[in-house]
Amino acid sequence: MTHKFDAVIVGAGAAGLFCAAIAGQRGLKVLVIDHSEKVAEKIRISGGGRCNFTNREVTPGNFLSENPHFCRSALAGYTPQDFIALLQKHGVPFHEKHKGQLFCDHSAEDIINLLLAECAAGNVERWQPCSVKKVTFSDIDNASSPINSRAGSYQIDTDRGLIETPQLVIATGGLSIPKIGATDFGYRIAQQFGLALVEPRPALVPLTFDGEAWQPFAQLAGLALPVQIETGAADATPKQRKKATVFAEDLLFTHKGLSGPAVLQISSFWREGQSLRVNLAPGQDLAQTLLRGKASSKKLIANELASVVPSRLADAWASTDAALQRPICDATDKALTGLAERLADWQILPNGSEGYKKAEVTAGGVDTRGLSSQTMESKQPGLYFIGEVVDVTGWLGGYNFQWAWASGFACGNELVGKSQ
Repeated sequence: MTHKFDAVIVGAGAAGLFCAAIAGQRGLKVLVIDHSEKVAEKIRISGGGRCNFTNREVTPGNFLSENPHFCRSALAGYTPQDFIALLQKHGVPFHEKHKGQLFCDHSAEDIINLLLAECAAGNVERWQPCSVKKVTFSDIDNASSPINSRAGSYQIDTDRGLIETPQLVIATGGLSIPKIGATDFGYRIAQQFGLALVEPRPALVPLTFDGEAWQPFAQLAGLALPVQIETGAADATPKQRKKATVFAEDLLFTHKGLSGPAVLQISSFWREGQSLRVNLAPGQDLAQTLLRGKASSKKLIANELASVVPSRLADAWASTDAALQRPICDATDKALTGLAERLADWQILPNGSEGYKKAEVTAGGVDTRGLSSQTMESKQPGLYFIGEVVDVTGWLGGYNFQWAWASGFACGNELVGKSQ
């Protein structure tokens, strides 16, 4: 028996469920399939279990892509205010935590229940767990197409039977967090139908360090402090530094290297072999502070330094240079000025990242130059890609969920049924 639907969506995550709800409520016969037994597991674990579901301040500039203007249309078509209105309709309480980031008051389950309720309102059918064995496409004449505007039909062979549909939506996400079911399925489908990929890589991910130079800082696990962080080599010109990506967030030392919002943000822009620059005391005149301390104190340099950075960091930093292990009153002005400059421009070279197992998202993906920015349809008729599987990656702070809602909305409104 062949099961027929107006549209089939592979992936029961944020983008897939939202797209299905939009299309279903427009009268389409929609099926969502996912190989995982649980629905929307990434929503469930996000934001410490409270789901940072959007950001009030979303702009296209908060996203990375090799085709940076692609996201504009979808983001304009479905805004954070639109999703906030949906939460209010369902009575989901939420709060703003930091820099426009919105979280559920109670639990991420509130977002999942909202999406399932919206799908139910559209009579969306869902098969879980259900694995896709094979996808094929058959050309047919427009006149005989079950949906006149389409010129073909997809046959999807699953472990629950054969499915036929003129419209197939891939919402399978990226490679991040494989323990909750991430796979490369979406990329394989894109390649099967001749679409290009931007090489996927871990993003919003902790960075790792090794070597003798890192040893003094390896014992600082758990230490956090506000910093300013940017990409850029030590020999970068002023013009290059002006163009560098810069974030002002908290940095966290870990057993393997660095994490925290500052590092997660910059990791999306970082490339292997590239150094980072960190200001460990932003907004402070370190040189003036240290020189003033020299004139009035007999404390060790590390103890005086602890007035502007955490004491554990001050001790670790002083341990790297014998010249710093003395009373501040015995240090030369040049030594103190040099110390201030190094603290304000700490140049470090990551040796890698913690990879997809710790990455919150996957950068890269289906090349958007093969997709419509208005509808998410690919050059292959009736084949759509939405959400994280696409080469659109948001900053930390709710931006990736907003891309899921926006791209799902754009696609869900484009899909057509037999009567449309």
